[in-house]
Amino acid sequence: DVWDYLRTTSIPALLAQHPAGKMLRAWVPACSSGEEAYSLAIVFKDALDLVKPEGRFQLQIYGTDLDPEAIEKARKGFYPANIATDVSRERLSRYFVEEAGGYRIKKEIREMLVFAPQNIITDPPFTKLDILCCRNLLIYFRAELQRKLLPLFHYALNRDGLLLLGSAETIGNFDRLFAP
Repeated sequence: DVWDYLRTTSIPALLAQHPAGKMLRAWVPACSSGEEAYSLAIVFKDALDLVKPEGRFQLQIYGTDLDPEAIEKARKGFYPANIATDVSRERLSRYFVEEAGGYRIKKEIREMLVFAPQNIITDPPFTKLDILCCRNLLIYFRAELQRKLLPLFHYALNRDGLLLLGSAETIGNFDRLFAP
């Protein structure tokens, strides 16, 4: 439901703020093997098709994780065949290429993403973000660290930026907040 809301409501509202177009920036900390970051890229493409804005929009997504092996897997953009149970046939044909043993994200989507190792606690954050997607990360941290990261996320976001949180992370007082 959260991805549909992002596609039909939140991203179109973000696009409407910049009628001439814009290079938008997004950050997916703790991206693991990239599913969340690629989902954001796909939803963004779907929103562009839905809205058909006059301006030219691009989305640059930064996916970061502490685990270098996860980052390497994310860069490959290859997922097992069983993703077909969670990804619609239309999206599989539009955004994936079938290969032996699974599916690879098409190059046009992979080019929207930059994956890099990062320690969210000690390394500086990405800034001037239009979207920050942090689903199911904060629940693994104690309250003290959560209190440290939330102002950092607020600082990283542009004034009307979107903060996408997981259902377990019901934290408020940002410009926009999502909890499915």
